[in-house]
Amino acid sequence: MSDALEKAEAAVAKAEHNTDVLAVAMAALELAKAAQTQQPAPAAACQHQHKPGRSTGEWLGIGCAVCVGGVGIAFASIAIAIGGISVAILALVLRGMWADYQKRK
Repeated sequence: MSDALEKAEAAVAKAEHNTDVLAVAMAALELAKAAQTQQPAPAAACQHQHKPGRSTGEWLGIGCAVCVGGVGIAFASIAIAIGGISVAILALVLRGMWADYQKRK
């Protein structure tokens, strides 16, 4: 008889434990439902003023300025290269003249 009583007590304890687990699961389901039905809070409106974007004419002007600047840089690079070549030729001519001058002495 005590064996049956022990089994009954174990069954009651297990049932109580299952009831607690079921209550926790039901509470979790209720929280999930509440989270889904809640409306998101509206975002706060900006307080600063936004600058309007550039117009097409402004972008065309910027593009033209960049192109003209690029052509100017290209011409400046060519001028620097020509100047460098001129200096190199001058140095070679002067060196040759100096060599000739040294031979005469």
